[in-house]
Amino acid sequence: MRLDKYLKVSRLIKRRTVANEVADAGRILINGKVAKASQAVNAGDIIEVTFGNRPIKVRVLSDVEPRTKDVAREMYEVIAE
Repeated sequence: MRLDKYLKVSRLIKRRTVANEVADAGRILINGKVAKASQAVNAGDIIEVTFGNRPIKVRVLSDVEPRTKDVAREMYEVIAE
């Protein structure tokens, strides 16, 4: 699944266009490397997103799109805030 879509369906970022803008600004890292919005996300990847001056680090548990929004939080686990 694309990074921008993953961030949207996992509800880490509310809109896909915002996820694109954040990725284009270089504020998203996957496994320690700067990521583009089109980069593929796989289970086990570590994603770091910087919101202003507040970074969040999560581990991808599932890259399958959930059927309902209730299970979106089960797609990742927070490692550090």
